[in-house]
Amino acid sequence: MLELRHRGGCPGSGGAAAPPPREGEAAGGDHETESTSDKETDIDDRYGDLDSRTDSDIPEIPPSSDRTPEILKKALSGLSSRWKNWWIRGILTLTMISLFFLIIYMGSFMLMLLVLGIQVKCFHEIITIGYRVYRSYDLPWFRTLSWYFLLCVNYFFYGETVADYFATFVQREEQLQFLIRYHRFISFALYLAGFCMFVLSLVKKHYRLQFYMFAWTHVTLLITVTQSHLVIQNLFEGMIWFLVPISSVICNDITAYLFGFFFGRTPLIKLSPKKTWEGFIGGFFSTVVFGFIAAYMLSKYQYFVCPVEYRSDVNSFVTECEPSELFQLQSYSLPPFLKAVLRQETVSLYPFQIHSIALSTFASLIGPFGGFFASGFKRAFKIKDFANTIPGHGGIMDRFDCQYLMATFVHVYITSFIRQPWTQENLMH
Repeated sequence: MLELRHRGGCPGSGGAAAPPPREGEAAGGDHETESTSDKETDIDDRYGDLDSRTDSDIPEIPPSSDRTPEILKKALSGLSSRWKNWWIRGILTLTMISLFFLIIYMGSFMLMLLVLGIQVKCFHEIITIGYRVYRSYDLPWFRTLSWYFLLCVNYFFYGETVADYFATFVQREEQLQFLIRYHRFISFALYLAGFCMFVLSLVKKHYRLQFYMFAWTHVTLLITVTQSHLVIQNLFEGMIWFLVPISSVICNDITAYLFGFFFGRTPLIKLSPKKTWEGFIGGFFSTVVFGFIAAYMLSKYQYFVCPVEYRSDVNSFVTECEPSELFQLQSYSLPPFLKAVLRQETVSLYPFQIHSIALSTFASLIGPFGGFFASGFKRAFKIKDFANTIPGHGGIMDRFDCQYLMATFVHVYITSFIRQPWTQENLMH
């Protein structure tokens, strides 16, 4: 229920009558006390109480402007809106995939910059929604503190990365040695400064909303910065651990859309009405096949399978090594029913191809729930897309909502089934 707040005090205006003066007070009251009371009332009326608003009171965010290039609008002007959107999405998807291939060719460092850029843009889109929704409260320091915390968390995570993977470079630079030695203390001190600034920004009758937005910022950091850090950790294990999971999610997104567009009849989930069972199932089988083939193709090349290392003598990242057993062809006996179909006893596969089935299965069955989560988030705030950065697609977050779940899964998968740091032999010693 909406909380009824006292705004007047004059009986003629419909407000409650003022309480009688306390014993010892003048009947007219103290003018200074009245002035202070009026100021407090003005503040209360200005900021209000969060409990006085329901979901229906959340201000609607104006729809984003159409950023489709004029040349595309003219070329597709004769088509229905359904097919026009199909062509726009298709053309922009091919463009983005081409750019992605170009960045892969440019090397690991450019991929890391790409991940950082996507992280910052996703953070910006989510924080902007919070600012637009709650700006009617004139919330102090919200955006400033949000970006400050982003810098602090990035400083912490990327400092950890530098300490782990750039040790030889750090040893040559005395200034970096100091920063690395006290890195965690400096990171904590920076965070404490932001924490104190937040406490100082608290306003009476506005506390609960400010703590909500404080949590909003930290959850956004958890979703974007932490996951992008895991993506880079996966990249250092070998580019194949970066490319196969990410391309599997992209493949599932594309094939599920195509199957749903042409064959979709049965709604999948209420949060996302356009998603269908036909698209979900078609995307699953397509993604598993794609992941299996992509794993076979990439496992042949050192550039993709070797861990990414920084070499100070050449001042660049290198991917040279003797491929591990994961990326060497092995013979596997076929189950009886496949022997009859293929008419052969064994098949030669890279062990990584078997792991790719697990990665592709997660990308197609669990990964979409990141998209469903994002759909629920957008519905809660009455918006169609996070932004209008990519015509036909929405914002960057709209395209990478499933990737964050995938990044965590790959990192956990590597540490649990590939590296296995806590083997029985290690525990005994």
